[in-house]
Formats: sequence, structure tokens, C-alpha cells
Amino acid sequence: MSSGVQPTQECLEKFQELKTGKKLSYVIYGLTEDKKSITVLKTSEEKDFDTFVNELPEKECRWAVYDFEFTLPGGEGVRNKLVFVVWSPDDANVKNKMMFASSKDALRRRLEGIHIEIQATDFSEITKDAILEKALRR
Repeated sequence: MSSGVQPTQECLEKFQELKTGKKLSYVIYGLTEDKKSITVLKTSEEKDFDTFVNELPEKECRWAVYDFEFTLPGGEGVRNKLVFVVWSPDDANVKNKMMFASSKDALRRRLEGIHIEIQATDFSEITKDAILEKALRR
């Protein structure tokens, strides 16, 4: 079931900038104060994965897209995959978690070119190894 919440134009523009410009490393999305639309909360050029994960709040839901760079085994080169992260921590407000879950598709469907999706409720579920495992499966 959809909440009717839609992403702002800025959400789509920042995603395109991340996807094509290779300048941004990640974009973090959230809901506006009135909970009527999805907005960009933060963008960064910082490539460090741990820095990205540390931007996710302990008790609030977020969506994010991270440009994951990894080296193929056997020296076959370096690759990038866009990772869509659904961050819904166990300690988040239940109403907030429901709103994020029902609004996810409105954002996700508009972001063309996502390779991997990670749903995490705890920091232990959003690791380089978990993403790498999914990246190498394809």
C-alpha cells in the first residue's frame, strides 16, 4: 500500500548527479516535516563507507543511495554499483517505520539504475561485506 508521498524534483536531480557525475558518493533521503513529500537530507562526496553508515540516525528511518566501489576478485578491475538502502532501525517510532515502508516504492521506482537493495534494521546488516556479496552475485 502506498502512502501517496512523492519525491521532490531535487531527489531525482541529486540521484542523477550521483549516477552520472561521479562527484557525489551518496544521497540520504527523508520525509519533509509535514510528511507530505520525500526530500534530500544530505549529499556527500566522501567515499568512506563507514562515514556514510555513521550518517544514518540510530532511531529514525531513512532511504539512501550509495555509490559502492569494489575490486573484482582475480584482479579483474574495479566496479561501481548503486546501492539503495532502506534504513528502518528497530528503535524507530512504529508510525514512522510504517510511513517509510509505504513510501519506499514512490522513491525507489523513480531511481533508475539501482543495482542492489539493502534493507537494514540494525548497523550489523549494513556492512561492506553484505553489499559486496550482493554485488558479486550479479
